[in-house]
Amino acid sequence: MEENKTFTITYTKLSGESVTRKGKWTDKCKEHIAKAGHACLTYLDLDADGYRTATNKITPWSIKWSQV
Repeated sequence: MEENKTFTITYTKLSGESVTRKGKWTDKCKEHIAKAGHACLTYLDLDADGYRTATNKITPWSIKWSQV
């Protein structure tokens, strides 16, 4: 993933709620595997102005990169 690129991410929270957010990839963002074995993606949430972590524990996330 390329730094300073913006995107829209959609994923399902553990509560079952579907979430769609505007995000940005920064030097603090990362894709990693949780101790429980599922994939996680930490990103800058532009809607909430803070970092959030999406998981694929329920369904995989989908990312649509913004066109510049």
